[in-house]
Amino acid sequence: MSFKQHLQFTQVKTIFFLLVLFATLTANAQTFTLSGKVIDSNQKPLMGATVTVTKNQGTATNANGEFQLQLTKDTYVIEVSHVGFKTTSQEVNLTSNQQVNIQLISDETVLDEVLVSAVRVKADAPVTHSNLTKKEIEKRNLGQDIPILMNYLPSVVTTSDAGAGIGYTGIRVRGSDATRVNVTINGIPYNDSESQGTFWVNMPDFSSSTQSIQLQRGVGTSTNGAGAFGASLNVLTDVDSEKAFGEIATSYGSFNTQKYTAKAGTGLLNKHVKFTGRLSKITSDGYLDRASSNLQSYFLQGSYVDDNTLIKALVFGGHEITYQSWNGSTQSEIDTYGRRFNSAGALYDTNWNVIGYYNNEVDNYKQDHAQLHWNQKYNDNLSSNIALHYTYGRGFYEQYKQDADFADYNLTPITVGGTTINTTDLVRRKWLDNDFYGVTYNLNYKNDTWDILFGGAWNQYKGDHFGEIIWARYASNSELGSKYYNNYGNKEDFNLFIKATFKVNDQLSLFADLQNRNVSYEANGVQANLVDDTFNFFNPKAGLTYQFNDTNSMYFSYARAQREPNRTDYENGNPKPEKLNDFELGWRLNTKKMKINTNAYYMRYQDQLALTGEVDNVGSPIRANIGESYRLGLEIDATIKITDYLSVTPNFTISQNKNVDFKETKGNTVTKLGDTNISYSPSFIAGNAVNIQPIKNLNIALLSKYVGSQFMSNNELSASKLDSYFVNDFNVNYTIETKSVFKSIVLSGLVNNIFDKEYSSNGYMWGTTPYLYRQAGTNFLLGAIIKF
Repeated sequence: MSFKQHLQFTQVKTIFFLLVLFATLTANAQTFTLSGKVIDSNQKPLMGATVTVTKNQGTATNANGEFQLQLTKDTYVIEVSHVGFKTTSQEVNLTSNQQVNIQLISDETVLDEVLVSAVRVKADAPVTHSNLTKKEIEKRNLGQDIPILMNYLPSVVTTSDAGAGIGYTGIRVRGSDATRVNVTINGIPYNDSESQGTFWVNMPDFSSSTQSIQLQRGVGTSTNGAGAFGASLNVLTDVDSEKAFGEIATSYGSFNTQKYTAKAGTGLLNKHVKFTGRLSKITSDGYLDRASSNLQSYFLQGSYVDDNTLIKALVFGGHEITYQSWNGSTQSEIDTYGRRFNSAGALYDTNWNVIGYYNNEVDNYKQDHAQLHWNQKYNDNLSSNIALHYTYGRGFYEQYKQDADFADYNLTPITVGGTTINTTDLVRRKWLDNDFYGVTYNLNYKNDTWDILFGGAWNQYKGDHFGEIIWARYASNSELGSKYYNNYGNKEDFNLFIKATFKVNDQLSLFADLQNRNVSYEANGVQANLVDDTFNFFNPKAGLTYQFNDTNSMYFSYARAQREPNRTDYENGNPKPEKLNDFELGWRLNTKKMKINTNAYYMRYQDQLALTGEVDNVGSPIRANIGESYRLGLEIDATIKITDYLSVTPNFTISQNKNVDFKETKGNTVTKLGDTNISYSPSFIAGNAVNIQPIKNLNIALLSKYVGSQFMSNNELSASKLDSYFVNDFNVNYTIETKSVFKSIVLSGLVNNIFDKEYSSNGYMWGTTPYLYRQAGTNFLLGAIIKF
């Protein structure tokens, strides 16, 4: 038996043992049926409401607002929540089969209401999506970034530069990189305007202030940011608590990882005002050598609320100092120096042997955000939201460069002892200083038949790019504080959209979404020294949902998306805007024991700006228009309740991701390669969680993730192939309910990669040489949260 087969056999035995053990524990337990119906203030059933009890068991309501749970004899607190409604709870003493009706009151004044309608979809919408709730986030919130916490969602692949999920992390959805994942925070765009990427390292521990996350796969609905080509990720921050609270959280783990969080809220003051705040600090040495992270963040929000008005102000931000670990390593370097080798800051002799390291090869960046939201309810049918936002980012990355050419730094050759010198060792800092501000607005009208939303946004970005030499062995004609380049990038984005859902009857509803987006971008320091482009994109979307019965429904949608190139695209060529037609066909099953989502998608691209697998001379990934391409796939995810104490949540994606009649151009030579695989697009992705609740307040989970092999180039070069990997994590949570000073103490443990799999989740090509990002072997995190 091979080592891999032995591991797989061991996993099967472990799962089988757990199943048998907990089936035995529950075999003799007498169970009763707790059923009920969730309705709104108009006595109408609410589909998709989340119903949970204190043993971490739960379900969702069907199309008729009905739910059912099998529970043992006990006293339970039922908690029911739904987007746009106040969460309510009710105590039930279950001694026999019992039925309850629960009414949710529409909470028009919470931030979620109009805002969620603008960027999110409801459970029955014809859009493929997954939700991650606060309770699910808390189970593994021990310091790792939001992309890592989303690792087990369908079609998701995550990676970490430092190898352990702290520092620079990334996410791909359906093979699309982070520049195609449109991220909003409370409806405010978060993607960097020029690179279009998302840098979660600038918001460490933001998960501790997150209420919920919705991931829309494919184009999704119109949002206030750039067009999505792989997914839309919508983050909602915490809702202010009605009661005063305090919370202290800490964790410690492998690679000297430490996390400290303090959080508090005033509760409702004078019936109108509430405040919530958080401070966090995370440090880690990282899995790779010198891949350290020193991260600090803050979050503060205050709100004023009355019967018809909510005004909420938020300020949050972070400061990250990370030793660079974005170089990757060749197999030769790994063989010579080991898997944890990090070439960033390395100093070499004339034979390219490492002789030391520069001790400050760091990325040092600060980012502060301010948001002001005003929600207004005019009557039972009409409400609005307007938001102002401002983001200030500034920082640099510092590098030691050996034998740098004078010409690259605007230095004049000098003569020393009769010898002309035109190279020098130096230390440089490359700075980014930017401002991003704007306004978003939404107006929502709804009645029994129509739900119409009109919205839009205007956003302005101004960024300065400049470089400084802070030390040089031969300074030539340089002056202290002088800049060897000084560039800018200015971008304006204006969009309008209207979305409408029309309920034809109890079974059929229609959806339409029209967006017009105008973008102007001006920059220097790129190809031809100046960019001055204007784009106007019309992005229509339409769909329908048909409810066959209480448990079965189907949907179909079409969406058109177009988007502009980013700054790096201009620096590396003369790019065209890219276009996408996205078709989605889905079936949803929702029963008492099982919830299954099945979705087939066909994404047809024109001039897709796909990753080539190469990086430029400053390490930025290079993209290029690849003509016609498509992604064709099938996604299935499920939640299956096997017993009251055991459930599984599997998902998998099978896909074809192809360049059509791909042509590779090298100099004046054009080679036709036929249909090739799109880079960074595995054809099979799978995830699973086995969840066990053997006793009250104890949750145990075995988490598994498989990612198939993928190419790091579009020409299917054999050296560019990333091997498949199968990784398993173990997560345990136990809540101690106290009646003294503290409300509760939550203990958490997470063991990542429990079978010590050696794998690389990402990489790039330098010519024909692959550079790989190795991920950590077995590692752990332990944490505690004290709530009072």
